[in-house]
Amino acid sequence: MAIRRIVTQGDDRLHKKCREVTEFNQRLHVLLDDMKETLEEAQGVGLAAPQVGVLRRAVVIVDDDDQMLELVNPEIIASSGEKAAPEGCLSVPGKWGLVARPFFARVRAQDRFGNWFETEGEDLMARCFCHEIEHLDGHLYVEHIDHFMTDDEVEAFYEEEEAREKRGK
Repeated sequence: MAIRRIVTQGDDRLHKKCREVTEFNQRLHVLLDDMKETLEEAQGVGLAAPQVGVLRRAVVIVDDDDQMLELVNPEIIASSGEKAAPEGCLSVPGKWGLVARPFFARVRAQDRFGNWFETEGEDLMARCFCHEIEHLDGHLYVEHIDHFMTDDEVEAFYEEEEAREKRGK
């Protein structure tokens, strides 16, 4: 396994639609393993293949149990609700923007061997599914924001959210 370089905003590969994975071979396994190691090193929660310069429909996400989830040829098959929250990206380092995403998302994908499965998540998991799958179609979260948030704005958002939770709303 190897840590790959994460490409950043301005790299044309981040704006290209990725090709479907059709061969579930050692090359794909190495890519997924490298992506997991790269994500762990970067201390992120999700990484899409184009972020390491590979235009294939593959994603890795840290799930709610802190396990790495591999999604090959993923598609969102159901979503509901909405929640706006600060969102960042390893390809847009050090910046955050307020993005509204579905609160719940269900995804259909293949594993590294080509077997189809479904998974779902709420809140951060749903946000990760939407964010990473969007990368596969050549889009970045910055397309959804009107400005980058300051550190104070991000901190104030989470303080307000924590206060709402304490009030039970």
